[in-house]
Amino acid sequence: MMTMDNLAKLGLTLLVTSVIAACGGGGGGSDDDGGTQSQVTVSGRLIVPSFVVTDSDVNDIETVPSPNHPRTAAQQVPNPVNIGGYVNLAGFGQSGNSFSTGDREDYFLINMTAGQTLLLNIADLDSADLDLYLFDANGLEVDRSIGTAKFESLVVPADGQYYVRVYAFSGASNYLLSIGLTPAAALPPGALRLSTPFVPGDILARFSNPSTQAAKPVDFTLNKFEFVDYQGDTGGVRLLKLKQDSGQAAFRQAADTRLSPEKQQKLDTLLAIKALSKRSDIVYAEPNYILQPLAEPNDEYYGLQWHYPQINLPQAWDITTGDNSVIVAVIDTGVLLNHPDMAGQLVAGYDFISDPAMAADGDGIDSNPDDPGDGVQGGSSSFHGTHVSGTVAASSNNSQGVAGVAWDARVMPIRVLGRGGGTSYDFVQGIRYAAGLSNVSGTLPAQRADIINLSLGGSASDQTSRDAINAARNAGVMIIAAAGNENTSLLSYPASYEGVVSVSAVDINRNRAHYSNFGSVIDIAAPGGDRRVDLNGDSRPDGVLSTGGDDSSATINYQFVFHNGTSMAAPHVAGVAALMKAVHPALSPAEFDTMLASGELTTDIGATGRDDLFGHGLIDAFKAVQAAQQRGGGGTPVDPTLSVNPRNMNLSNNIQSATLFIEQIGGDLGTVQITEEIAWLSIAPSQADVAGFGSYTVSVDRSGLAPAAYAGTIAITAGSATASVEVIMQVLDASLTGDAGTHYVLLVNNSTSAALQQFKVEAGGDGANYSFSQVGPGDYLIIAGSDMDMDGFICDAGESCGAYSTVSQPSVITVGSTNVTGRDFTTSYEYQSPSSQALQGSQPSFIFPRLDVQ
Repeated sequence: MMTMDNLAKLGLTLLVTSVIAACGGGGGGSDDDGGTQSQVTVSGRLIVPSFVVTDSDVNDIETVPSPNHPRTAAQQVPNPVNIGGYVNLAGFGQSGNSFSTGDREDYFLINMTAGQTLLLNIADLDSADLDLYLFDANGLEVDRSIGTAKFESLVVPADGQYYVRVYAFSGASNYLLSIGLTPAAALPPGALRLSTPFVPGDILARFSNPSTQAAKPVDFTLNKFEFVDYQGDTGGVRLLKLKQDSGQAAFRQAADTRLSPEKQQKLDTLLAIKALSKRSDIVYAEPNYILQPLAEPNDEYYGLQWHYPQINLPQAWDITTGDNSVIVAVIDTGVLLNHPDMAGQLVAGYDFISDPAMAADGDGIDSNPDDPGDGVQGGSSSFHGTHVSGTVAASSNNSQGVAGVAWDARVMPIRVLGRGGGTSYDFVQGIRYAAGLSNVSGTLPAQRADIINLSLGGSASDQTSRDAINAARNAGVMIIAAAGNENTSLLSYPASYEGVVSVSAVDINRNRAHYSNFGSVIDIAAPGGDRRVDLNGDSRPDGVLSTGGDDSSATINYQFVFHNGTSMAAPHVAGVAALMKAVHPALSPAEFDTMLASGELTTDIGATGRDDLFGHGLIDAFKAVQAAQQRGGGGTPVDPTLSVNPRNMNLSNNIQSATLFIEQIGGDLGTVQITEEIAWLSIAPSQADVAGFGSYTVSVDRSGLAPAAYAGTIAITAGSATASVEVIMQVLDASLTGDAGTHYVLLVNNSTSAALQQFKVEAGGDGANYSFSQVGPGDYLIIAGSDMDMDGFICDAGESCGAYSTVSQPSVITVGSTNVTGRDFTTSYEYQSPSSQALQGSQPSFIFPRLDVQ
């Protein structure tokens, strides 16, 4: 866990192990070489996930480019995969490998299955326009996405081998290309895809000046395209008809002549829209889409929230989605009050950070719990409390963003963590306020909280905090806390205080997450995720998806981001407690503890009964809500349902097996029947009962299979209930391994944020070793990243980045008189969720200058 400024005051820090982080804090380290005292070596290994690949011809002059164009020179990549790359027109971008000659296109050869998605994230949207193409094995175009927004996306229509092309229509930019099993509903809206049904030649356009719009003649020309104003001004939008052969030839590529006449007309329409969208007098231009009845998930990214089905939350929602009289206090960094997915979900809170320097909002204690950010030089802010609050109760059924566990409950945001963490004094005031007890503010909430979530902690135990927690519990408040991310059995507080429900974290396979604390004080487990892997094949790291923000630019951009940590596990439990309170208003902390100990709230995983890894087991939302409902004397019987998790499995690359869970909820479904007619797949019970409910090991046998992507479906029935699991498996060419490209590992002075030493490595295969010599006593950070665009900075938008121990919360390395070894960490491309309009933002990252580029 990172030790930051003012840690001596207590050391309360965020219990999260990935995404955005602030750099700095702490003391130590000289401004040059760490001093002339005993000097030692600091070393470790840079780990590269197998799903990370780097474009083979980037702009960095320290790399030796291997062109991946034209199509016949395509770079072969695995599946699923995150590809980081760079393209540019000649004379655009920074001086480097491709500045003079240009590197306009990158081709990748990949085996894909029907329904897989391709998502192109353009890093430098202000200076470039990149497009995305898909070709079949014979080089025939299948589809393209050629809009002008930050994201381009495509869907694979059928199983087969494909060429994927990233093309620089203009300018120069880094990019991130993600290929996997993302649900189509989770792709960004508004992509200009050739395959999308629309009326060829029709364009809907809105001019920025209505009077200018009204003054346009019936026939007019814009950007060489000639239009007929077919319908005139209707509600501020004009329906324009594109004249054939009016100026399209100037924008076509040589390969476009191979398109059918219908596709050519559709392409001309998209090219005209692309040109119009760049004009200052056009607010927007878009196709005249052909509409069909659709049935889509309500929250656009719910399909990426694997962690909810894991705890049987959808079945619990059939009983209740919470109640607005139930309040969960999130004592954390505050909340981005204007985040669209938190609209209507908050009650009044408070800011209890007493030190103005830590508060970063211009004053000390005040009534505004809005999170101004906790970032310092070199890094973006965490907006940790916003992520936690979104998991508890993000607005749902609003056709945007993500879902919250108890979306009809309300969150009371209380701010006690700022720059450098927080203090026990501020923490105690937040606890007392949430519980409706006297505090330094001299005010009380209109209604106290029913539940307090504490996704924070430190190693110190103090009586003041213990007393405040006891007082809150005596007032009837349930207190849920993250167990800590140090992978240790050492006690972390407040989770280890008596009367606090301590939550450990599991990954997508229900194994203890690699970072999660364990030991005798663990009460319960919940999803915390693991961003190092992608086991469900959706081309996203298996973290917990929730609300977030990015303040790396001048303004705060509202986002949806993946984190992992016990900080993410705790609000799952707090949200379920809110659902329980909605159906059983008299639920008390003592009764909650009794239900937990008796197994009414959990699915037992690990050793039978309570154990030190998972406590009493994994939180089961349906089981908990149903038990609370029965204790409350209400409710009606719910038909038994079948729960199968995960619903997608990625057995790609070097993964040989995964775990499948089949459970019955709410009654007896009879006997499980599993059907799979997949020659390379086998399913064997691991811990299943006589009826077939329990866990199974799903294994693959790649013997004799040619390199390709393979897909299949596992069908599961129990009584009248049915479910299916989509499986993707990759047989790779032996030469294909993870490759994050050339990396620059920096030794950073923790006090000044100045980089002191640099070590260059080729981050390919299973990783690369680094070592710093002649390091003097002091406190340091280790940051690593690529510089694909050759701008002299690592870790900027679209580039791979890592930090010891995680990029979200770098750990301070204290150097004394002995060598420091084993400081291993992962580097990867940071996935950023696509979102529409004001929800778009740039990739959060550290940005540090290379020492070899002036």
